[in-house]
Amino acid sequence: MAEATSSIHNRLATLEHLGEGTVVAEQIFGMIGHSPFFAELDREDVGVLAGFMQVYRARPGKVIIREGDPGDYMLLLIQGQIDILKKDQRSNEQHITTVLPGMTVGEMSMIDGEPRFATCIAKETATFAVLTREKMVKIIVEQPRLGAKILIKLVMLLSQRLRQTSQKLLDYMAR
Repeated sequence: MAEATSSIHNRLATLEHLGEGTVVAEQIFGMIGHSPFFAELDREDVGVLAGFMQVYRARPGKVIIREGDPGDYMLLLIQGQIDILKKDQRSNEQHITTVLPGMTVGEMSMIDGEPRFATCIAKETATFAVLTREKMVKIIVEQPRLGAKILIKLVMLLSQRLRQTSQKLLDYMAR
């Protein structure tokens, strides 16, 4: 367990570590109503979830996640903005989207253990909470009601993104 935590800290070592997620629990709670991820969570749920997370800060231009790297954690953006970039067939990075507070990134790799799909770069100073796969499993075991809520949210987010991507592909093919 300590080895996995150490591994996370090594990958995020170039970022400013702000401590346990509990330091931003109130900010996270304030996102309820503004973030689809927190729609069904109450104050107690947020407090428990925050206790399983670590908080980091990245300065503008700092790479937070690099496409192709291994990854077993997701990020919840608390403050700032993060640009998502994907390499095209010529290895040129293309801007996919900008992530705003309350949104998450990295869910796919946290769930399936596959390499990162895209690069995430802080567009402006960004504060975010990190949830590892190991901590997600711990939530499921120790807090099954909260674990079920989080898993349902993740499935819904991934499904929505797949639908949006499928629609964009259809629009592109219709040109």
